Amino acid sequence: MRVSVLGMGSMGRALALRLLERGHVVTIWNRTPGKAAEVVDAGAVEASSPIEAARGTEAVLMSLADDRAVRDVMTRLADLGSDPGGPIVADMSTVSPDTSRALVDLVPGGRFVAAPILGGPQAVVEGQAMGLLGGERDLVDRLKPIWPDLFATRWYYCGGDPGNALTYKLLNNYLMMSGIAVIAEVVATGQAAGLDEAMLREFLFQWPTVAPALHNRLDGILGDDHRGWFTTSLGAKDVRLTVEVAESRGIDLPIARLVERRYEEAAERGWSDSDITAVVELLRDRRR
Repeated sequence: MRVSVLGMGSMGRALALRLLERGHVVTIWNRTPGKAAEVVDAGAVEASSPIEAARGTEAVLMSLADDRAVRDVMTRLADLGSDPGGPIVADMSTVSPDTSRALVDLVPGGRFVAAPILGGPQAVVEGQAMGLLGGERDLVDRLKPIWPDLFATRWYYCGGDPGNALTYKLLNNYLMMSGIAVIAEVVATGQAAGLDEAMLREFLFQWPTVAPALHNRLDGILGDDHRGWFTTSLGAKDVRLTVEVAESRGIDLPIARLVERRYEEAAERGWSDSDITAVVELLRDRRR
């Protein structure tokens, strides 16, 4: 397919590289030009605006930081026209369910699909990520040529309400954020108690109480290398969105609000651009 990818953060670059590797024709756009050299070198064409990138394509994939960025870029796609044969816009960002629902009315012709991703950029490049798809079924089906290439055989249709796909994504991310915050406390306590580091690491990888999906973050929590793409500020944002979903249905999430605050505090203390494993540094700071 002819596909444009809007947003060249870590996830956007991964999406573009995966599509190129699978033989699709890819045009890219990023708010700051010139930051996607590896994607251009791999065969993508860089456009100067979202509308330029989208014209002539069959699918427009958005991978942006937050709700505000998604809404801003969507308004810049208003000139795509309402032709039913025009490109379908698939938002792969993590935004609020209400924002996702609102995008249906903002996309020309209502050609909108929510497609949040479970898995990091490397999982996307390797075809190991999972897709959650929401929106009109015929629009989802029109993009079938790209779903297997992006998600192998692991994608799920979450119904006609695009907000449902985002709700599933937020619940998944909340489980990850809370798990990492708790493991950070376990690690900091074990290290302060003078436990053998190698044995502690081995136990954390073996204990059934530690979710397998958190294994790839254990070394970051045990050590001090917090390079990564999923930052503490993004982690706080995702938990906040989860709290808002619950509150809109009359449910209070006191634990989630505590978890949100932990990532906010890590960002405020200088770890805003560091991986979510940097939440452990809050505990180490208090020991110094």
